[in-house]
Amino acid sequence: MKQVPEIKGTLRNHMIELPSVIREASGIKIFGKRLKSFLFSTDVAVIRNTNADAIIAVYPFTPQPVITQALVMAADVPVFCGVGGGITMGKRVVNLALDAEFKGAMGVVVNNPTPNEVIQHLRDTIDIPIIVTVVSEYEDIRGRVESGATILNVSGAKNTANIVKKIRSMYPNFPIIATGGPNDETILETIKAGANAITYTPPSTAEILNEIMTNYREKYKNDSMY
Repeated sequence: MKQVPEIKGTLRNHMIELPSVIREASGIKIFGKRLKSFLFSTDVAVIRNTNADAIIAVYPFTPQPVITQALVMAADVPVFCGVGGGITMGKRVVNLALDAEFKGAMGVVVNNPTPNEVIQHLRDTIDIPIIVTVVSEYEDIRGRVESGATILNVSGAKNTANIVKKIRSMYPNFPIIATGGPNDETILETIKAGANAITYTPPSTAEILNEIMTNYREKYKNDSMY
């Protein structure tokens, strides 16, 4: 096994490191960059303090160009921006996707309800990858692929590995990103099912701050005992 030198700064030593088991994935090479780990976040502070290969920035509101610009500027790794497909539909999705490409996003993500016709229009309009979200094994996977999806993003909760396995049986070489689940075992199961890359949801800044504050309180408590 090769020795990999590691360099960390004093101030940047505290960061969100993704599970190392994700390195077992094959990765997806996009514009010459091999990406294995995708952080699921729109928090710019988290995005600036992680070792993920890329960012998937999807949020539960209608996408806004100013948010896309902020995320792309904040990140030092490729960003894949959500452009709608659920609340936001039709031509607006295409316009947002084109704007995201112009702002420097490496790819766009569309939600599960996005019609195949919109995916086809996206494919005819933009020159960056289109990531289409899959949530069920009963979806029309073939329709997604034939409409122009570049990558399928599987988010099926506990059934994710099974959905990945079904897609992989249909398309042995099609790029698949998938949620890895809560631990190393579930991540490895998803990779073995056929996922090329894994998305990881980090703890929130509130959760991280809570842990830090707890440690501070414990320190003062222990110091007062002497």
